Amino acid sequence: MSNDNFLQDAHVKIGTKQTMKMVESGIAAEVYVAQDADMRITSKIQALCEKHQVKLTLVDTMERLGRACGIEVGAAMVAVVKQ
Repeated sequence: MSNDNFLQDAHVKIGTKQTMKMVESGIAAEVYVAQDADMRITSKIQALCEKHQVKLTLVDTMERLGRACGIEVGAAMVAVVKQ
């Protein structure tokens, strides 16, 4: 992620519950997951993305993913919503 603000212009849903909901409903185009997030949570979304054939991209830290979304706290995962 060379540009730390790249998700600010995309329509995204931030957080575990919102991301899972978007993937399950077929609305997610891509999911970003922080590698330092809790493995119990990230393993579930990775399996869900594989099942629903949603592209999954890993980001090194929750802080960096949150910053990329324009929020001041870390984010474990983010779903980019289909247009």
